[in-house]
Amino acid sequence: MTQGARPTPARRTVLGAVGAAALGASAALSAAPTAQADDRRPGPGGDHGPGRGRGYRSLPVPTVIAHRGASGYRPEHTLGSYQLALDLGADVIEQDLVPTKDGHLVCRHENDITGTTDVADHPEFASRRTTKNVDGTTLTGWFTEDFTLAELKTLRAKERIPGTRQENTLYDRRWTVPTFEEVLRWAETEGRRRGREIWLHVETKHPTYFRGLGLGLEERLAVLLRRYGRHRADSPTFLQSFEPTSMRRMAKLVATPRVVLLWTPDDRPWDFRQSGDPRTVADLVTPEGLAWIASFAQGIGPLLDLVIPKDADGRLGEPTTLVRDAHARGLILHPYTHRNENAFLPADFRRGTDPAAYGDSFGALKRYLETGIDGIFSDNPDTALLAAADAGRR
Repeated sequence: MTQGARPTPARRTVLGAVGAAALGASAALSAAPTAQADDRRPGPGGDHGPGRGRGYRSLPVPTVIAHRGASGYRPEHTLGSYQLALDLGADVIEQDLVPTKDGHLVCRHENDITGTTDVADHPEFASRRTTKNVDGTTLTGWFTEDFTLAELKTLRAKERIPGTRQENTLYDRRWTVPTFEEVLRWAETEGRRRGREIWLHVETKHPTYFRGLGLGLEERLAVLLRRYGRHRADSPTFLQSFEPTSMRRMAKLVATPRVVLLWTPDDRPWDFRQSGDPRTVADLVTPEGLAWIASFAQGIGPLLDLVIPKDADGRLGEPTTLVRDAHARGLILHPYTHRNENAFLPADFRRGTDPAAYGDSFGALKRYLETGIDGIFSDNPDTALLAAADAGRR
């Protein structure tokens, strides 16, 4: 695995960078069996798809992960977005999982589907609009856990940020909300057609919240992973969550590689808040915190600002030691999220004043890839792939 550049006195630790810059932004199913030693050995593909390779260490570095599919070009978390990401050459394709009322796992970035479906246009569901508190945030809208799968399938997906991605609205209402099992079948079919494994990066969303509703995600996910042969250490799948407890629970159910997602340094994961654990992300990115993560996970997914912080003007500063520190503990890094639009780029790589226009995306990616990260989540996987080739790391 490629290591980050050797630190110099000008480079800062993650905790030092925190002070220098403000960083942006179950009961219904029986538990799957505990992961056994056999799950950790490479083996044949079984009944589902082509044979397995050598696991995540065999992926190209940097690994380009299609964030919610090719969401820069199609409405996120649709089969159209996933298919385009695969066609563009993405190495791994991401899904976020939330449950329906009757316990099916579906692919949405959030359980609040107000902005990503046409639910507001369905008068038969007008009474489902409600206000909830999800992980400490009050939200008003429509939520997946209030719909059966059959009801949810009457809705159509649409672009989440039409003001920024007006061209994506061309594809509004073209696709339904996919179940994760539909995605697994799609990946299986595409794997056979292309003669290779289709890699997925699967996030459990708000797992503590859903467990409190009797809709535990991990057990349901483990059942599907076993059904489709993605429960072994060499399976073409990553699991991920912002709640470390979720990944610790998954480690007891399957051997699939796991990644802990990390937001801003002052963020305290919701499962920590609920259990009384006082640690924040700033604690988790210390050598001690990383060693703890490495005891049950294979990687971290940090906010890009944890790799290179921004200054008060939003410009990129000097890299932290996070890449070096994580690699020293055997962890891979899959930071998030690269996007082409000015609105999402560091200030020194924006071009013009239109927030929806493309900036110097290649310039920003060059800076990030130079740190030695192992992969990157991107809404524009074709851009990230070209940047990786430019950097001579593919």
